[in-house]
Amino acid sequence: MSLLWQPTPEAIHNSQLSEFQRAIERQFGTSFQSYSELHQWTLDNPSEFWEHVWQHAGLIGNKLGQTTEAANNPWSLRWFPETKLNFAENLLRYRDDEIAMVGLLENGQRQEWSYRDLYAEVEALASAMRHHGIKTGDRVAGLLPNIPQTIIIMLATTSIGAIWSSCSPDFGANGAIDRFAQIEPRLLFTTDGYIYNEKFIDIADKVSEIDSKIDSIECVIVIPRLSTEPKTSSKATNYDNFIKSQEVQPLVFESLPFDHPLYIMYSSGTTGTPKCIVHGAGGTLIQHVKEHQLHLDLKRADTLFYFTTCGWMMWNWLVSGLATGSTLILFDGSPFANDGSVLLDAIDREHISVFGTSAKYIAHLEKLGKRPADSHKLTSLRSILSTGSPLNHSSFEYVYREIKSDVHLASISGGTDIVSCFVLGNPNLPVHTGELQSAGLGMAVEFWNESGKTQVGERGELVCTQPFPSTPVGFWNDDQDTKFRAAYFSDRPGIWTHGDFGEVTNQGGYIIHGRSDATLNPSGVRIGTAEIYRQIETLPEVTESIVVGQNWQGDERVILFVVLSHDLTLDIELATKIKRTIRDNTTPRHVPAKIIQVTDIPRTMSGKIVELAVRDIIHGKKVTNKASLANPEALELFENLDELSN
Repeated sequence: MSLLWQPTPEAIHNSQLSEFQRAIERQFGTSFQSYSELHQWTLDNPSEFWEHVWQHAGLIGNKLGQTTEAANNPWSLRWFPETKLNFAENLLRYRDDEIAMVGLLENGQRQEWSYRDLYAEVEALASAMRHHGIKTGDRVAGLLPNIPQTIIIMLATTSIGAIWSSCSPDFGANGAIDRFAQIEPRLLFTTDGYIYNEKFIDIADKVSEIDSKIDSIECVIVIPRLSTEPKTSSKATNYDNFIKSQEVQPLVFESLPFDHPLYIMYSSGTTGTPKCIVHGAGGTLIQHVKEHQLHLDLKRADTLFYFTTCGWMMWNWLVSGLATGSTLILFDGSPFANDGSVLLDAIDREHISVFGTSAKYIAHLEKLGKRPADSHKLTSLRSILSTGSPLNHSSFEYVYREIKSDVHLASISGGTDIVSCFVLGNPNLPVHTGELQSAGLGMAVEFWNESGKTQVGERGELVCTQPFPSTPVGFWNDDQDTKFRAAYFSDRPGIWTHGDFGEVTNQGGYIIHGRSDATLNPSGVRIGTAEIYRQIETLPEVTESIVVGQNWQGDERVILFVVLSHDLTLDIELATKIKRTIRDNTTPRHVPAKIIQVTDIPRTMSGKIVELAVRDIIHGKKVTNKASLANPEALELFENLDELSN
């Protein structure tokens, strides 16, 4: 793995991670010679570690008693059991004229909010919600784009101690109903439309259907985008009218237990009804400030951007940047607008220092032949974050060759299940091609096979052997934790099995090879799908692909589906080139037995390809919850294919 970047000695010395390390060394009279030694200390001393995270971040709350309270089951351990806090109060600690957030639309429209303005708007909305009768423990839902008002609504909700849950407005009505109906929200906040690919898309009928099928909804509050008086529901009221309906009362932050429910998030739902994952306020907050400040070196002077929708956990992760006092850049629209330059333009115009995106976006820029280092200044940019799928080797090298040579590139991996990361960036460590830099502090990450812990360079399932604060509080309506235990502990009792397939490298980095439930197994050899995607993404002829295993004659064979560019047709010459590229850069086991051209690849609402759904389809099984997909019609392309019968 080639070295692409390393921090300067001065940068290492001045990082918050180093400052944090020195504070621990002073208090405990110890010395760490490497990050791995510090990481091990955090696992050996979890109470002391998380106490130091609280102190470093200056979290606001009535912190009393011990950091942890033991339980018979280690995963039932309670963090900060006597502590009380309010999530919104920690994100609204700054109330000055510094910029809190900037909302950008694909068409160039811009909204700017100071921390003072943000506090005042949250105060007004929380007052209106309290007047409506919203109280601690109630659920408030949002079918909303990534705009400033969405953050305001979330903060008003959580200031009261109500529980926030959101979906992106591009969800189908059934997809939103499958999620929100389970949690019975009293209020639904929405818009009448959103922008994408230079079009405003009307969702009034969708909102009306959602409202009609969820009896718990008492009021639909609409932020108008297409009309000044949107007609979405008989219960609808304009957002501004809702706020101004009563005199504003001073903002009161309800002081609540550390593990009080904050967010309800959802599994993808491609194999059944989405699971409602409940995350606690304190665990989410302390995990996010740890990742932001220690692993990203985020400071108040930074401007933080992540391309995300409100149906993806990266929105929740982004919003927590307010706890550091940073400026958040929010974007609603297509990331490829303005000939693929809309987000690159925003880096220069808004002075973005931390730019977060998906692996797919970086790969697409490369395929478009974009050379941002030539077309943009990018002087403010110091970190690029990538997640959503493994970042391939070519993309690592593209970033340093064509975007910026002195940038910290952090490929990160975690999930909705923990609303954070297991493996992520590190400002004090070098970046090597294809590797995630380090496990998160306090996260006991290992890779296990059937016999237990794997050796360096050996592949296995990503597990976590110790509890951590952002472990879900549980699943909604799962009083005995039956579904919760089945989701993470059925394979290895007492060991969190996350569902990713990967390895630790000789250099102490990490490689994620894809989802373990989609791992290929031809002739008993386990292959991560990401290993094949890395090779496919180097081919300009292929715009998208999906690879699955097909049961065949007592074994499994690898099937590759490809979407081709420029009206190309898959012929023998191109199929041979694809196979040769895979064989030359991996092993003969990775070479697909069949390559089949399709016109679309099914994806979840957050843009992830659904390998398991495609595998079910080619084996004649039904996909039970197509409403969870952004393009469910694409599944029909994989049904009853003659090519798979021989």
